[in-house]
Amino acid sequence: MSALKLATYNINGIRSRLPILLQWLAKEQPDIVCLQELKAVDADFPVAELRKAGYGALWHGQRSWNGVAILARDGMPLESRRGLPGDPDDTQSRYLEAAVHGVLVGCLYLPNGNPQPGPKFDYKLAWFDRLIAHAATLCNAGIPAVLAGDFNVVPTDADIYNPKSWRKDALLQPESRARYDRLLAQGWLDSLRHLHPDQPMYTFWDYFRQHWQRDAGLRIDHLLLNAELAPRLQTAGVDRWVRDLESTSDHAPTWITFTGYAVPADDD
Repeated sequence: MSALKLATYNINGIRSRLPILLQWLAKEQPDIVCLQELKAVDADFPVAELRKAGYGALWHGQRSWNGVAILARDGMPLESRRGLPGDPDDTQSRYLEAAVHGVLVGCLYLPNGNPQPGPKFDYKLAWFDRLIAHAATLCNAGIPAVLAGDFNVVPTDADIYNPKSWRKDALLQPESRARYDRLLAQGWLDSLRHLHPDQPMYTFWDYFRQHWQRDAGLRIDHLLLNAELAPRLQTAGVDRWVRDLESTSDHAPTWITFTGYAVPADDD
């Protein structure tokens, strides 16, 4: 069985971070990539550059904000859904779903929700409820499925360098954490926490107060696997070297490897 690598990465502006993205793709060669915060309209998505790098792509852009994409190495994602169901008036580009290399991939950028309380936090919780409702269909689809992206939720106090100064932040609110727990209760496996139960696995370090230099991080980028995919999980990690580059995103690519399809034997 061959191993596949699936990564999620909040790029925080795909046009300005494109050289970093291409450098990371060339070095790490993930087979499936979920991107968030493209901050670009569809026409500005760098499809030609990614194709030259060996990746087919689907994207759902939005000017200045949001935006998600799914990349497939040596292939093309087969789109199954664009936008999260449940609110026809929601125009924010935060969810994209596709079949890639034998896996159903839901790429998401969950709302931040700050400041809270207020309408942005209400939107976060309503969006989360819609995600939970849709995720149940994926979890029980009977095929390998993953939910990958920036969830903007710190699941527990063990997932943050120091929760004290973040207690009022939307990422740590009891309502946010309770919804994450409800999602897991459907049968999803939190892959990073499963393989690294006692080790800090930060995926985000903001630009202020030397948080990166002090390793004052948070784990908010998650890869959740359903029952069909979870037994195939092999390894998980964070490409921290990307966060150390100049003019980089405040997130680092977060990844898993899992067994994929059977490779035909060589007749020779």
